[in-house]
Amino acid sequence: MSGAVLSMTDRMPARSDALAGLGQLLRFMIRRDRIRMPAWVLGMAMMLAYFANALGLVLDEKALRSFAAFAANPVMALIGGPGYGFEDITVGRFLVGMYGAYLMIGAALMSITTISRHTRVEEQTGRAELVRANVVGRHSSLAAALILAIGMNVVMAALMTLVFSASEAGPNDIGASLLFACSVAAVGIVFATVAAVTMQLSPFSRAASGMAGAVLAASFIVRGLGDMSRIQGGSLEWLSWLSPLGWSQQTAPLTLDRWWPLLISLGVSLVLIYLGFALQSRRDLGAGILPDRLGSATAPAWLNSAVSIAFRLQRATLAWWSASMLAAGVIFGAFVQPMADNAAGMPPEILAMFGGTAGMIDGYLGFMALYFAVFVSVFALLSLQALKGEEYGVRTEPVLATAVTRRGWVFAWLTITVVGSVWLLALAGLGEGLGAAMATGDWGLVGPTFLGHIAQVPAVWLLVGVGVALYGFAPRLLALTWLAFGYSTALAMFGDVLSLDDSMLKTSVFRHIGQYPAVDLSAGAIGVLTLVAAVLMAVGIWGFQRRDLITA
Repeated sequence: MSGAVLSMTDRMPARSDALAGLGQLLRFMIRRDRIRMPAWVLGMAMMLAYFANALGLVLDEKALRSFAAFAANPVMALIGGPGYGFEDITVGRFLVGMYGAYLMIGAALMSITTISRHTRVEEQTGRAELVRANVVGRHSSLAAALILAIGMNVVMAALMTLVFSASEAGPNDIGASLLFACSVAAVGIVFATVAAVTMQLSPFSRAASGMAGAVLAASFIVRGLGDMSRIQGGSLEWLSWLSPLGWSQQTAPLTLDRWWPLLISLGVSLVLIYLGFALQSRRDLGAGILPDRLGSATAPAWLNSAVSIAFRLQRATLAWWSASMLAAGVIFGAFVQPMADNAAGMPPEILAMFGGTAGMIDGYLGFMALYFAVFVSVFALLSLQALKGEEYGVRTEPVLATAVTRRGWVFAWLTITVVGSVWLLALAGLGEGLGAAMATGDWGLVGPTFLGHIAQVPAVWLLVGVGVALYGFAPRLLALTWLAFGYSTALAMFGDVLSLDDSMLKTSVFRHIGQYPAVDLSAGAIGVLTLVAAVLMAVGIWGFQRRDLITA
């Protein structure tokens, strides 16, 4: 008996074997991400290069002074950041203070999706079990994913340093460029470790990623409240120090040039890495730390169609988006009065976006309708990604084994996506109309604002149509829809500022309908965009009916 116990003990892996096969697994992850990784890293670096050069060419000293006064509003502190150095503003300081937060959010999303892709998604699809059947340690997958995510942030920081220092807005001191790039990467690294923890909590990748996303959203809000208090001279400035975004923004590149706040990011990241590995040691493969909620023994009566199943799968996402759109609408609507008050000092390029000083309120509300259409397009494209995920996760096949047809399944999913887009833009328009009415006392703004937001729906539908067409014939090319989205968004948001040709601007899906109430709606454009979107969706459904399912 003792001999049997001894032999079993000899075969038990030592504690050091928990990282067995780390190098091979890391090389495998890099190979899998040979397209995705450079797309993220180069995309983030080129985004900084674009803004740094575009702002450097467009903004002169007068425009910068106008923006400095514009950014002193508490709402802008909520949106952008504390605005260090704006009392002696330069193009570089303006970029760091107003655009830096969104580069940080991009880095955080890159890290969250990377950790999810290589850890929880692998377990949920069963591939991790096959990998673990080889000589691979318990912690090798998580360790390799963390190394990959951190490496992506380090490479991104190096590229950002180069492009920022060489840009029109870049400082002469490369150290300041390096500090800004490291502050962006620090947020990405922190949220890689946040995701490493949340991936241990739930057995479902969507829920685990949602938890990490909720931490990111909470960090943005807490940081924003602290920065608003700072602008107003309040006593809640300390809230900014509770947020990973706040730690990076407190480095104040090009102004204070403080490196030490990044030590907080480093310390928290180390703690979260330890916590992630500790939690992983306490759960089974494929399971989560949080217990699964027991469902009903019988399905509810309303789950009797493909549409109801598609809605159930997306209802949590819709609920979060609905609350966000309504709240954001009210906040942005309330900002309409400060916009009107500061209109006289704005540069002509910015006034062109809002219809000039005479129609600033209508112009701002019309522009925000387009702005919210961009956000709702993100929801719609993520919904299509989820449809692809259902197929890749071998969950579509059981649905189609019932009386649900291929056409019926895709049509059901599109119904939720299309109707959800209308619903979200309606909430955004209602919220912004109410916010503007409360700020100005003009309740006649509610109706036109609501209509202006709803009218942007066909542009969102057209992007959905492009995505469905790609999914129907070549689901692996669905990511190309994001390129069309990014191209259209860049032209819609910054085309007027950069004085681009009208013929080029019209290649954006968001440039045809009109920014109501500042600009009359084009009924012809609405009809054409809707018709083209419907045709593309029909083509995509037809293609899905004729291709093989991806089941492995």
